[in-house]
Formats: sequence, C-alpha cells, structure tokens
Amino acid sequence: MNLKFRRLLMATLAGGLLTGLTSVSYADSTTDLVQALISKGVLTEEEGALLMKGRTNEVEVQKKKESKSWTSRVNMRGYVQNRVTAMIGNDGDNPAHPVDLWSDRSVGTDDSINPDKNFLIRRARIIIFGDFGDHLSYYIQPDFASSASGTNNIAQLRDAYGDINIDKAKVHRVRVGQSKVPYGFENLQSSSNRLAMDRVDAMNSAVRDERDTGAFYYYTPENVQALFKEINDKGLKHSGNYGMVGVGLYNGQGANRSDVNDNYHVVARATYPWKTESGQIYEAGIQAYSGDYQPSAGAYRRTASASATTPGVFKDGVTTTKGIKDERVGVSFIMYPQPFGLQAEWNWGTTPGLDTAQNRIEEKHLQGGYVQAMYKIDNFQFLETNGTLIPFVKWQYFDGYNKAETNAPENHVNDWELGVEWQLAPEVEIMAEYHHMKRNNLVTGNLARAVDYQSFTADALRVQVQYNF
Repeated sequence: MNLKFRRLLMATLAGGLLTGLTSVSYADSTTDLVQALISKGVLTEEEGALLMKGRTNEVEVQKKKESKSWTSRVNMRGYVQNRVTAMIGNDGDNPAHPVDLWSDRSVGTDDSINPDKNFLIRRARIIIFGDFGDHLSYYIQPDFASSASGTNNIAQLRDAYGDINIDKAKVHRVRVGQSKVPYGFENLQSSSNRLAMDRVDAMNSAVRDERDTGAFYYYTPENVQALFKEINDKGLKHSGNYGMVGVGLYNGQGANRSDVNDNYHVVARATYPWKTESGQIYEAGIQAYSGDYQPSAGAYRRTASASATTPGVFKDGVTTTKGIKDERVGVSFIMYPQPFGLQAEWNWGTTPGLDTAQNRIEEKHLQGGYVQAMYKIDNFQFLETNGTLIPFVKWQYFDGYNKAETNAPENHVNDWELGVEWQLAPEVEIMAEYHHMKRNNLVTGNLARAVDYQSFTADALRVQVQYNF
C-alpha cells in the first residue's frame, strides 16, 4: 500500500468519523483531532483544511438548534435550614414576661404564644434561574417553610424577577418584579450565606422580608463585577451583586403585599469594594430610602388585667390610608475574613411607631446597627472531612420600632451572639450559637395573659443544620 493511498484511506476514515461526531462535537474539539492527525503525519495540511471545510457552519447550526431548547437555559439550586433551640439559665422563666423571638418560632418558653419549641424547618427554598438570550436573566425563588394562621411549611413566593441587561457585559441592568430592596449589606446577604441565625432588627425592620415589588436600576462596572465574583468564589460571605450603584422605586409595604396608599418608596445605594496590595478586600457603602408606610392596627393587651384594646387611630386621630413618614439612611463597612474579618452597619431614621400611653401610632425616631467579628479557618479536618470553620461574635443594638408588625410596636434590642459555623462540605453546614437576648416581645396574645410588647431577657443555645444542593 503506497503512501498516497494510505493517506487517502486515513483521510476518508477521519472524515467519516468527524461526520459521525457532527451532532455532538464542537469546533475546538474537531480542530484538535485534525491537528493531531496532521502532527502524526497521517494527514497533510491541505487534507486537514479540506476536512475542516464547512465544519464551522455545521457547528453553528447545531448550536442554534440546541439554544432553541428552553431546558438548556434553566438552572436549579436550593437549600434547607433545620433548627432547634434550648433555653438555658433562669432568664425567661417569669410568666409575666414570656419569651418569643419573632424571627424564629423555635425560640420561646412555656408561657409564650407557641410553647412547642422543638425542631423547626426555618427555610426550604428552590431557586430557578438562568439567562434567556443576551438581554434577560431571570430568578424565581419560592419558600416551602413559610407559616400562616398557625400552620407551618406553606409555600410562599420570595423572589420573582427579571434582569433586563442593557448591554451584554451586564454593566447596566434593570430589575423588575419582586426582589430584595437594595438597602443594607446584611439584608442583601442570602440567609444561606449569613453567619448569624437572623438578621439584626435595626436593619431588617427597614423592609419586611427584605423584599418588595418594584423596578431597580443597577450599575456595576466590569472590574467591580470581577471583584464581587472573586469575593464570592473565595467563600468570604458576600452579599451578592446588587450593583456598585443602585436606585429604584418600590411599593413599600413589603413582600407579597400590595400597595395601599398610592405612594412609591424610593431607594438609593452605593457600595464600593477594593483590594489592597496584600490581597485584603474591603467594602464600604451608604444607602437611604424614603416613602410613606401604612402600618396595621390590631388588638393588644396594655395591662395584665385589661381586655385587649385596639389602637384604631394614627397620628392624625382618624383611621387613615395615607401612611406615615418612613425614611432612613445607613452606612456599611466590611473587612472580608482573610482570615480575620469585620462587618458593621448602622442606620438612623423616622418610622411609624406605637405610643402605648396615647394608644396611637405616629411618627417616631429610630437608630441602631451591629458589629460582627469573625475568623475564617480553612482546611479544618475532622475524620474524613476537610472543611471551613468560622467562629464569630456579634453585638446588635436597636432603639426603634418594627413598622411591619401589627401596631408597629416599640423594640429595644441589646443582644450578644457567640457562635461558630462549620462548613464540613459544600453541601452541608452546621452552625451553633449562644444567644443572649435583651429585647421586646413583638408577639401578641401570650398564654400567660401578660402585658404585650414587654421587654424580656433570656439566653438560648441555638443549632442549625443546612443542606445545599
């Protein structure tokens, strides 16, 4: 068999092989195969070029066929948080001051509104997300562990929005739908990513469930996008990409609630991350919002012997739907844990608040925030695990009111948390903390017929197991 005939035979076989791979091969892998045959002397340069003729068009056609399938543009992930709490010490045993933590139903005493405080599924979320073309990114997140009328584990929508990407680099985008309102760092931080069990009252009271329905413009230069991605990829507890600058309009009443006073809230946030020569990453931000909020009024007990009363009136002395001034400004600073980290936020503002002496909801002032220190220990080995350990300590303070709770009750918080998060694998996290609570009980109708909205002091050991998938 002469050389020319052998080359012709090999070229024919290679051509047949490439033809058979048309539906599953990409241009780069095909090119690699042809180049390998050329380098081995099986094919000449001319024969290789002949085989590759038309391959680029074929691959492009195949890619277009695949892109027409909507399933190729759908991604899914999720997480589940399981909690259990043990009350410790003698604090919280006074039936006149029952313990309820409004953000976590697993925390409470025998005289609280829900005395059965054992295991709790705090969150169970499935996230559906992806890109559809160059100019639309979508995100849908239901939670299957919500509660309503005493029933737990009810599905409720958390996020449902689309990002309209003005440019392919996603420097300019407009988010429309129900999403997080860009106010604060911890508010924007995913619950699956946060260290402490709950967000602090001082910042979280700004927006019910951190979310609302509206439209938000985000500006994120490509270099900032790259740094945000680096922070996230390193597991440094980032808040996510909510723009270097963000502005927007939203209803103002909170997630899954309609507007009631035909008045938009307006919000603006600016944050800037930077990296020093040593590799340490910092971020600083400022945010503010303004609008009118319509609180809800309901029965509450002003004295232990009195029957429940209803405020029913607001600052102007009549039942109104116009709303009460609701505005804040806050600052944020983060030194990402490399390995030591600091995180702090503070805000000031005006909000609806209940004056129990006058039995009236009116304009009140508030202030508060938190400071958190943490230390990230990588390659923490235990048995056959090689994970990450992050001990932390957190102090929070709030002198204000929770506008989203019935009657917008007063809330004074001075809490300490000491805990540790163990990421034993990317799919499993275990977190435990000691929580010293000094705050107001925002839950009404306690079993002990105690005065509502009274302050309490209590200590708890709280544990959470989180599954990521």
